[in-house]
Amino acid sequence: MQSTEQPPQSADGAAGETDWNALLAPYRKPVAWRAWFQILNTAIPFFAAWALMLWSLRVGYWLTLLLAVPTAMFLVRMFMFQHDCGHGAFLPSQRVNNIIGSIIGVLTLVPYEYWRKTHAMHHATSGNLDVRSFGDITTLTVREYLSRSRLKRFFYRLYRHPFVMLIVGPVWQFVIKHRYPTDAPREWKREWASVHGTNLALLAIVTVMWLTVGIDRFLMVQLPVTLIAGSFGVYMFYVQHQYEDTYWRYREEWNYYHAGLEGASHLVMPRWLQWFTANIGLHHIHHVSSRVPNYNLQRCYDENPPFHDVTRLTLGRSVTTLRLTLWDEDEKKLVRFRDLERIRTRLAAPVQPTKPEAVPRTWR
Repeated sequence: MQSTEQPPQSADGAAGETDWNALLAPYRKPVAWRAWFQILNTAIPFFAAWALMLWSLRVGYWLTLLLAVPTAMFLVRMFMFQHDCGHGAFLPSQRVNNIIGSIIGVLTLVPYEYWRKTHAMHHATSGNLDVRSFGDITTLTVREYLSRSRLKRFFYRLYRHPFVMLIVGPVWQFVIKHRYPTDAPREWKREWASVHGTNLALLAIVTVMWLTVGIDRFLMVQLPVTLIAGSFGVYMFYVQHQYEDTYWRYREEWNYYHAGLEGASHLVMPRWLQWFTANIGLHHIHHVSSRVPNYNLQRCYDENPPFHDVTRLTLGRSVTTLRLTLWDEDEKKLVRFRDLERIRTRLAAPVQPTKPEAVPRTWR
């Protein structure tokens, strides 16, 4: 698996003249007690909230659904720990990271090794128009979209619709696709073992729940938690790459550090939501160096001004990014479907010859 920490050879020229490796070195070291404390202050409330949801069925399903929101947020936070484990940025031991990540993967319905592999590909190629595959929201350029048939355009528009992206998509991704990811090559032995191991663990949990609390009560509790956590998680990762002035370049122009700083936003959130999302809003730092643990991201941001001059999104502004669907190669920005008519006019216009600059006279 290609490391998500070291940029490819094509990214030798760092953004500006900052030595990012030296700057970020003090923040990369995982701290065991902080990681275990995070597990305790998240896993215990999660299971307590889940049990409270089960009890609330006696009162009314309206209460169960209300309790599903904080329960789902604890699950989102645990996924962020799984995310750090996959980068080797949670606990000092990679072996323990893998064990913790695999256990959490059962709760989040995300096979740890499969996700770890595909997410590493996302980090290694984020913003590269020549390599759009695993771990990315499918994004077409304007010219690619216009060159497709009506049927393919329809399916792309359907895919990029917010309802499909945030409601249908998470159900497909977490509940269905992760049970048997057909896009994984057969030679990915460890990743397939993770998929099958996660499925067996899920089967065991469902069987125990069926024999104890009843399958109907179990699903009434678990389904809303899964749906809320999945939709919110997809939204978080979506808006942190899909904004107007994000970064997409072809291989010859692509740069690892520029892709991190310009292609990953700083999503500004209230403190309580930043806690539930384990500082993932500081996504630009994470993409410059994925080995910085979540509990060091805020300090890294506070102490280093170079990370302040990036695209900042508030939660309110982030909602508007859902309208952006196509990459305009000429203007180097994401545009809406409704902008296509204007862009078609521009593409059809004849190219005007560039007027040579006037050469100033030399007076003597």
